[in-house]
Amino acid sequence: MKIIEILNFNRELLKMMLGMGIRLEDCRYIELYSDYQKMHNNRLKVTYIVATLARKYSVSERKVYYLIDEFGKDCTSDAV
Repeated sequence: MKIIEILNFNRELLKMMLGMGIRLEDCRYIELYSDYQKMHNNRLKVTYIVATLARKYSVSERKVYYLIDEFGKDCTSDAV
């Protein structure tokens, strides 16, 4: 299958995601956010969670804070 075929098949979903500000690279961090939610539900401190996840996923602490903020937002879209 060619790239254009995959894009064409999923174009409506991709347009909707772009309209909501979702970036394709965000899918790399779904597990990170799931781990965050589990740790947060266990009432661990956010600074500890961020430091732990930054080490585990080899990203900066700033990136973890950014992802927590972004993934926690409600979806709004002008494209929908």
